[in-house]
Amino acid sequence: MPKKRRIEEIIKKTEEMEERLERIGDEFRLGFEFLLNFERAISIFGSARANLEHKNYKEAEKLAFLLAKDGFTVITGGGPGIMEAANKGASDAGGRSVGLNIMLEKEQRVNQYVNEAKAFHYFFTRKVMLAFASQVYVFFPGGFGTLDEFFEMITLIQTGKINPLPIILVEKHYWRPLVSWIEKSLYKQHKTISKSDTRVYALADDAEEAHKLIKNLLKK
Repeated sequence: MPKKRRIEEIIKKTEEMEERLERIGDEFRLGFEFLLNFERAISIFGSARANLEHKNYKEAEKLAFLLAKDGFTVITGGGPGIMEAANKGASDAGGRSVGLNIMLEKEQRVNQYVNEAKAFHYFFTRKVMLAFASQVYVFFPGGFGTLDEFFEMITLIQTGKINPLPIILVEKHYWRPLVSWIEKSLYKQHKTISKSDTRVYALADDAEEAHKLIKNLLKK
């Protein structure tokens, strides 16, 4: 390849990278400006596969309803399943129902119960927004995405990147095997975490228990 052509290609790639970095910066700035609108907020995560008849869908809807009545903004990833249930509960309660959704190639995946939304082009900027959006984080049963968000939050707290805040895991039957593994394997057997790290989260059986737990934790 001629030297002139190589240099031209390098210049083109550099310009493309500068444009991408500028776009990323704009997403972060606009995302944080959007979050400034919500002083009292709670984020709810969970499986995108839970349908209307699923127990967890109904519990997430109920919890979001109760929290919205308490004056909390309910924030989700804006998608289906548990996210939809939470947005529905908040909307039915007359509260603020927010979705931080991702822009896909052919559509924006946002459920019908979101009444305030912010779309993101990059998954990682959206993930940062979700991590800094609220004062309480609630996790219903879910798959890899839900677990990723859960471990992201407890890692940020463990490393001091964010201040300690309530993390609630709803449905003890689902979460106990994971929590037990964390305590027995990571803490007791391998010593890869501290005892205090196992106190970052709390478990609740259902929406009512989670609601009471959140109210008590926020009083401290």
